[in-house]
Amino acid sequence: MPAAALKSMIVGLVSGIEPTDDLGREHRRNALSWLAGTDDIFRRDKPLTPSPHLVSYFLLVDRPAGSVLLCDHRLSGLWLPTGGHVEPGEHPLGTVRREAVEELGITAQLDAVFRDRPFFLTVTETVGPPATRHVDVSLWFALVGRVGQPLRPDQREFAQVRWWTAAELRHAARDGFEPHLLRALDALGFGR
Repeated sequence: MPAAALKSMIVGLVSGIEPTDDLGREHRRNALSWLAGTDDIFRRDKPLTPSPHLVSYFLLVDRPAGSVLLCDHRLSGLWLPTGGHVEPGEHPLGTVRREAVEELGITAQLDAVFRDRPFFLTVTETVGPPATRHVDVSLWFALVGRVGQPLRPDQREFAQVRWWTAAELRHAARDGFEPHLLRALDALGFGR
């Protein structure tokens, strides 16, 4: 796919995300401004060139159990959704499909509510030493999951993976988790 067509599709994905709060509106506005100002949106060199760059997160969602799967990410030291950097020329949903296999050993099955569209967007500075920090523009997708389903987590990347109920996450210490996770749960429809 030509680069201009792919970027146009990405702008469409970002534009189609309905923010649930003022911060979400700010993140969408910032992401669209960034996209309008550059064609250099894919990470080329680890860890941070260019900054910002595009990321695809995905939450494995068990709607009947009211649970999502998170990973204890070794590098960040945080509980995060699974996902990864969008490769040059790759569609963000292609990243989700690739990372589902690489990180969990599963085939991506799209959530019936959001299908092939991201349900949430964040523009966030990463954690770590100042020399490696950068900004991720993250599109969040939802995949169908089931508590107890067989998974093959990537042991190099994750210390562990775990299903969390929305109630558990709302009562957990915030500093050990992706900073926008509770807002993502609201966008997912797992309200208070």
